[in-house]
Amino acid sequence: MRIPLNRVTTAGLIVALGIIYGDIGTSPLYVYNAIINGRTITDELIIGSLSCIIWTITLQTTVKYVLLVLKADNRGEGGTFALYALVRRHRRWLVMPAMIGGAALLADGIITPPISITSAVEGLRELPQFRAIDHYIVYIVLVILALFFFLQQFGTASIGRFFGPVMAVWFSMLAVLGISHLSDDWSILKAFSPHYAFQFVSAYPNALWLLGAVFLCTTGAEALYSDLGHCGRSNIRVTWIFVKSCLILNYLGQGASLLHYHRNLTVSPAVKEQLGINAFYDLMPQWFIIPGVVIATVAAIIASQAMISGSFTLISEAMRLNLWPKLRINYPSEERGQLFIPSLNFLMFLGCVGVVLYFRTSSRMEAAYGLAIVVTMLMTTVLFSNYMVSRRIKPIYIWLFLVFYTAIEILFLTALMEKFAHGGYITLLIGGVMFLVMYSWFKARKIKNRYVEFVRLESYIPKIQELSNDRSVPKYATHLVYLTSADNPKEIEHKIIYSILNKKPKRSDIYWFVHVDTLDEPYTMEYKVDHIIPNDIIRVEFRLGFRVQPRINLMFRKVVEDLVKNKEVNITSRYESLERSNTVGDFTFIVMEKYLSQDNDLPFLERLVMKMYFWLKERSLSEERGFGLDVSNVIIEKFPLIVSPVTNIQLKRVQVD
Repeated sequence: MRIPLNRVTTAGLIVALGIIYGDIGTSPLYVYNAIINGRTITDELIIGSLSCIIWTITLQTTVKYVLLVLKADNRGEGGTFALYALVRRHRRWLVMPAMIGGAALLADGIITPPISITSAVEGLRELPQFRAIDHYIVYIVLVILALFFFLQQFGTASIGRFFGPVMAVWFSMLAVLGISHLSDDWSILKAFSPHYAFQFVSAYPNALWLLGAVFLCTTGAEALYSDLGHCGRSNIRVTWIFVKSCLILNYLGQGASLLHYHRNLTVSPAVKEQLGINAFYDLMPQWFIIPGVVIATVAAIIASQAMISGSFTLISEAMRLNLWPKLRINYPSEERGQLFIPSLNFLMFLGCVGVVLYFRTSSRMEAAYGLAIVVTMLMTTVLFSNYMVSRRIKPIYIWLFLVFYTAIEILFLTALMEKFAHGGYITLLIGGVMFLVMYSWFKARKIKNRYVEFVRLESYIPKIQELSNDRSVPKYATHLVYLTSADNPKEIEHKIIYSILNKKPKRSDIYWFVHVDTLDEPYTMEYKVDHIIPNDIIRVEFRLGFRVQPRINLMFRKVVEDLVKNKEVNITSRYESLERSNTVGDFTFIVMEKYLSQDNDLPFLERLVMKMYFWLKERSLSEERGFGLDVSNVIIEKFPLIVSPVTNIQLKRVQVD
C-alpha cells in the first residue's frame, strides 16, 4: 500500500506509528540505565543528562530529520540510497558517503534486535522470583530471534496491520508511567532548559563520554527517513508529535524516580544487581512487571522488524545501483515494498546470534550500539548538504546546516569511540565488512569499464544481415537475444559482435539487443523499441526505477506481445514446415559471463579488488537469474576479462642448429 506523501490519513498514521518508531521508541529501555551505570546519582547527572536527551531528540530527530531531511524525497521514497540517487549526477565522489552510510545502517540492523529484545526480557529480573534468571535470558532471546527470523520468509503483510495499535499501546504506556512519577521530584522539569545541558557537558566529570549513552535516545531517527515511502511525510510529522511527547514524558518520569529513590547512591554493577535497579522497569508497580515485559518485548520485536525490513530494502536498492552483488529476492505478498532476501536474512540472523552470545547482557551491548548509526547520520549530513546545493538553497543556509550538524555528530562520534575497546569494534568490524563488499563491487565495475569496447553497430549491420541469410550456416535460433550495457542505441559491445560473427557464427532470423537502464526514480517501468532493421535487428530498452525488480523474461515477453499486436514484428518460425502452421519461433538468450584472465598485469590493489569481485560473483545470483530469465532458454558464453594486458613479454627466439 502506498501512502500519499503529503496527505494525513488514518491508515497512514497507523502505519507510521507501527513501522518506523520501533527503534527510537524502545530507547527508554536502556538509555538511562547506560547513563547511571557505575555512577553516583546526583541532580547534576540526572537533570543534566536529561536536558541533553531532550535537546538531542529535538535537534537531531525533530529539526534535522522530521523538518529538513524528509523534504528530500525521491518520487516519494527516502533513505540513504534514495538520497544518493538524487545527487549522484552532481558529485561522483558522493558514492563514498552513500556506501559508508549504507554499510553502517546494515551494521545497526544487526545490533538493534539483540539490544532491544534483551533489554525488554531483562525486565523479568525486577521480580524477586526471577532475580537469578540471568543464565536463561540469553536462551530466551535466542529463541525469540530464531522464531523472528524464521517468520521473515512469510512477510509482514498479515501482522503489519497490528503493529500500529501495539505501538500506540506502548507509547501510551510510556507516557502514563512517566506522568505517574513526575511528582516524585518536580525539579526534573528544569531539564527543559538547555542551560543544564551546556552546564553538564562543560562541568560534569567525563561528560563527553556520557554523551555516547545520551546518543542512544535518537538512534532510530534514520528510520524516519528510510520509511518515507511507506508512510508519507505528513503522517510521519503528525505522529512524531505524539511519539516525542510520550518519550520525553517517560524520560522525565525515569529521572524523577531516580532522584527520589536513589539520590546519592553509586550504581555499581553489584548494587544494581542486588537492588534490581532498572530506570525503566522501576516505574512499574510489581503487579504490572510481567504485562510490561510482554508489551516491551513485542515493541522490541517490532523495532527489530523495522530494521530488518529496512535492511532488505537497502540491499535491494544497492543491487539496482550496482553497489552490491545480486542476491535472490522473494516477494512474500503482493503488497508493494514487501520483499525477503533469504541469504541476507540468514547472515543477519547469524550476526544477531553472535552479538547475543558475545555480549550476553544489554549493558554490554550498549558499547557496540550507536557507533554505526552516528556514522550513517554523518553521511546523511554530507548527502543532504549536496542535495541543498542541487536545489539552489542560499549558501549561508547550506553551510549553517553542514557545520552545525557535522560538529554535533562528530562530538557524538568522539564520545562513542570511547566505547571502541569495550565492544564498539564489533560494530566497526560488521560495518567494515559491509563497506568492503560495496567498495569491491563498485570499484571492480569501474576497472571492468576500461576493458569494455563499444563499436558502431551500423558498421556490422551488413555482415549480420548476410549471416542471417546464409543458409550454409546452421541456424542457431529463430530469435537470438543479447543483453547489452551500451547506453547509446547506435553502439554495441565488441564482444557481442565477436560472439555473433567470430566465436561461432550464430545465424538467426531476428537479432534482439536488450538494454536495462536503472533510473534515479524508484518505481518507473517503461520501455522503448528501436527497429534498427525491421524484422531483422531490434533493440529494446527498459527504463526501470531503482526499486523495480528487473524481471526481464516477463517484461520482454510483454514487449514482444505488444509488437506482434501492433504488427511491428513477425515472430513466426521461418522453418518452412513450421511457418505453414504459424508456429512461434524459439527465443534464445545469450549471457556473456566473464572470468578473470591470467593475461592481466594489474597493480596490487586492483588485483585484490578484482579477486574479491569474482569471489563475490561466484557466491551471488547468476546474471541470468538476476535478470529473471528462464534458464531453459539461456546459453552461457564465457570470455576472458583482460583489463590490463601484459605488453612487455621478454621472450627471446633462439636459432635451431
